[in-house]
Formats: sequence, structure tokens, C-alpha cells
Amino acid sequence: MLKLAEQCLERAKSSAAVLGNVKPAAHERGPSPAPISRHRRVFSDEGGKLSPFLPPEIFQKLQITKAQGTKKELTPLEEASLQNQKLRAAYEARVARLNPSQAVQKTSLTLSLQRQMMENLVIAKAREETLQRKMEERRLRLQEAANRRFSSSIALTPEEQEQRALYAAILEYEQDHEWPRLWKAKLKKNPTDLALVSGLISHLLSFPEHPIAQLLKTLQHVIYSRLYPIVSQNLADLSTASRTSRGFSSLSLDAEGLLTPAPGGRRLRSSQSLYCMASVQENKVNLRHSLSTTPLSEDLGTESSPQDEAPARLADRESSFEDLERFLAAPESWPTGPPAEPLAPAEKKASLREQLKAIVKDIHNSVDRLLSLTLLAFEGLNTASSKDQCLARIEEAFFSPLWAPLLAVYRRVYQAREVALSRSMERHRNMPPSELGVSANLFPQGSKGHAAGSYPYSTAVQELGLILLESCPQRKLECIVRALRVICECAEEYCAAHESRPQPASAAIGADDLLPILSYVVLKSNLPQLVAECAALEEFIHEGYLIGEEGYCLTSLQSALAYVEALHRGAMVK
Repeated sequence: MLKLAEQCLERAKSSAAVLGNVKPAAHERGPSPAPISRHRRVFSDEGGKLSPFLPPEIFQKLQITKAQGTKKELTPLEEASLQNQKLRAAYEARVARLNPSQAVQKTSLTLSLQRQMMENLVIAKAREETLQRKMEERRLRLQEAANRRFSSSIALTPEEQEQRALYAAILEYEQDHEWPRLWKAKLKKNPTDLALVSGLISHLLSFPEHPIAQLLKTLQHVIYSRLYPIVSQNLADLSTASRTSRGFSSLSLDAEGLLTPAPGGRRLRSSQSLYCMASVQENKVNLRHSLSTTPLSEDLGTESSPQDEAPARLADRESSFEDLERFLAAPESWPTGPPAEPLAPAEKKASLREQLKAIVKDIHNSVDRLLSLTLLAFEGLNTASSKDQCLARIEEAFFSPLWAPLLAVYRRVYQAREVALSRSMERHRNMPPSELGVSANLFPQGSKGHAAGSYPYSTAVQELGLILLESCPQRKLECIVRALRVICECAEEYCAAHESRPQPASAAIGADDLLPILSYVVLKSNLPQLVAECAALEEFIHEGYLIGEEGYCLTSLQSALAYVEALHRGAMVK
């Protein structure tokens, strides 16, 4: 392989040297068109770069590729085959050195080679049979241990049978690897060390051949396979709507609540948004409106020429003829009954809510299965604090590849609220804190003259914006808690400045003061997707957090979002 790589490198260098004179001419022609993407793309939350929602089969292949990165041990027969190859190479080298008159020695070498190769195969086959017999005995012994651990009765549910089989696989894995025993000894020595629990789960999931890691990948693929058709259907709806209004694609997007303009020319990014955008080459006008920061009136003034639209029409016509040929060639697929009526928007939304509800239930069941299997494998984790830490680490690994498509479905469900909130943010983005009910001593007196980015509670706005960079429910909730703590710190600072003393004698704000300040922070954040984020967090946050500080912060943020959303409805009524 290294020799092949060297040859390819030399070929590339020689080709580059030959084509070196053509480079200036290539630059004169101007930039080449962007390659057509096979996958539909969305704006990701990390800096606006493009990233696709991969089809489920590719998603699974990537997981399998990661899992196959470890080195595999050779079986006895494979070792014997390697030995025989070395013997044959040595035999050919010795025969090449013999003279033609040494035929007797050549025959002796040939017979010796055949005898050694046959002995290697016989010994390897005997070792293979012994190893298989021992493995089968061990498997039966571990299966009996798993049966004793679960139940002695024969009638087990399918879930219990699957869990018993997984537990037997874990026991078999621990027979071949030393690190699980070492971690169990560490847990037994320090049962209250939560850092040790986090390290154990991270170490466990770093071994793709472990049964728990394999179950994690399987469950992720099942959930992703259910999310992808919904996201793809939303893509198809968006593509149809954009083709219907060729010259007014940005208007259709705004009507769908995807790309509501933001203050300062920033537009709402579509992955924080409802679903993926269509491919780059499917609709150039659509992508131009979503990427640029030019006003809508300027974009609508530039129309595409008929020469640009002719190839697109020809391609559509060719694909239509291909579809017609396939349709006529398969009469068994022709519809026999009356055409189905399209679903009304309300029925679509209800159906989408039901699908999301079922997916959320499957996610809860998947996380519970992973947690129970981990607690079975490591009994030292079966304490309240260790169990919470274990659950947090499992959720972090489980949601990492799934949060983007899951949030896309949530944003589709809460699209109407996001559109209303976005319009309210656009209309009232310059509203001073006093008009939202913030007390005069809880914001600086000269706040109206502040430059952009230095308005009151700007640090809280920045802290709240970090929620988009996380893909785990607990970490997102921590962002909300930190934002509210920053609000309290800023309020105490402003209050102390008004009263001309270092620190207030008591808490500067109470519950009645917090909601107006938080509403102001939400208004300045320009993040309408917080509606869907909070709805998802409410589903996936553990019940223990909802009755503490985290639950109070989440409820306060939801109340502030509802208040800011109501500002637009109040303006419409007036």
C-alpha cells in the first residue's frame, strides 16, 4: 500500500508539472460552478457552514466504519496460512539458487515444503476445533449466569430476552478484555467519585466492539431512520413551493417561517430552522436570498434571463419523460381507485405531532435501555448520584448525531409560534427595557446611548445564544441557567450603581423583576428557534431537574418567550 501511494504521488507530481502551463488560462475563465450536491443541505448551527442530513443507510455505514477501526486478532487457520506463505516464499528463493543438475535436492525441498505446510494446517485445524469447543462451553456457562441473573422462569418478554442476550454478550466481552475488571475495582474503591463515573462511560463508549456501544449505534440508527423521512418530506414541500414561485422564492420562505430577516441584516439560519434547504443547484434564487444580506426589494429587482432558465426547463422535461416511461412500463403500479385528496394543513400538523410524539417515546425507551444495561454491567453505578451522572453521559453520546434532525421536526411543529416570535423581535428590537416593565434601577441610566453590542444585559444575551452550539439537553439547560445567573449579576451591578454602594444588602431582583428583564434579553437575542429548543428540553430533561433551579429557569424562559410573542399580537390588535 505504501508503494502504491508513492506511485500515485509521483504520478500526481508529474501531472501537475505537465499541466502547470494551463493554470493561468483556467484562472482567466473565472471561477468554476459549484459541484452539484446529491444530498439536500441545511445551514448548521456552527458558523453557518453547509452540512447535509445524510440518508439513513449512509448514516449507518459511517457508524459501522468507525466501529471497524480496531485491530482484529487472527484465527489459528489464518496464522497457519501466513506461515505457509512464508515457507513457500523461502522455498521459491532456494529453488531459484539451485543448478539444473540438482534435481534431487529440488525434489527433496518440494516434499519438505508439502510436509511442513500440511503439518501447519493439521495443527491449526486441531487448535481451531479446540478453541471453538472452549468458546461454546464458555458461551453456555455465561448464558446460564445471565439466566440466573434475570429469572429462572421460562416465560420472558421479548425485551427481557434481548436484555438477557446482551448481558451474556457483555459477560463474554469481559472474559476477553481486562479493562472492565480494572474499572470495577476503581468504582469499588471510590464509589462516590462522579468524575470516575464520567470517565468510565467515556471509556466504555470508545470501544465500538462493546455490546453497549453497539446497542447505542443500533438505537441511534433506528431513531434517525424515523426522523429522516419527515425531514425529507419537509424538504420536498419546500422545493415544490420554491419552484411554484420562481422569482419570489424568498417570499415563500418567509411565508413558511424559514428565513425571517433579523436585525442588522442577519437572517435566520435554516438548520436552526425548520428543516433542510434544497440542494444548491436545485434553486439558485432560493440560495441567493438565504445567503445574502441584501434587502428583499433589491433581490426581487434582479431577474434571471431566459438563457439561464432554458437548461433548467430542458432538464425538467427530460426527467419528466423518464418518469413517464417508467410509469407506462409498470402497469401493475397504476392507481386503481380515485386519487387521494391532499391533507389539509391542520391534518398535516396533527399527523406530524403524532409522529413526533411516537419518536420522543422511542427515544425515552432507548435511553432507558442503555442505562439499565450499563447498570447491569457495572453494579457500582447503582447509586442515585452515579446513576444521574451515567444518564447524563449516555444522553450526551446518544443525542449528538440526532439533535439536528430532531430539532428540525420540532421547529416544523412550532412553526407558527416561531414566525410570530420572529416578527415580534423584528418589530420591537429597539424597545427600551423600561417599556417592557423593567424597573429604572435595574438598567443603567445612559443605556439609550450605548453602541451596538454594549446594550444592557448583553452578556446574558451572549450566554443565551450559546444554546445553539450544544447538542445535549442537559448542556443546553446549563446555558439557560448560566444566562439567568448573569442576569442576576448584572441587575445587582446596576442596582448598586444607582444606590452608590458596592453591593446591595439583599437580592437585587425577585421573581416579578426577573420576567421583564428576561423578556428584554429574549427580544435582543433574535433567536425565534428558542421556542422549539425549550419544547424539546421540556420533553427530554430528567424529572429531577424540573423541580429545581433548572426547571425554574426553563419555565421562566418559556414565559418570557410567550410574553415577547404576545407583543406582536397586541400590536396587530391595536
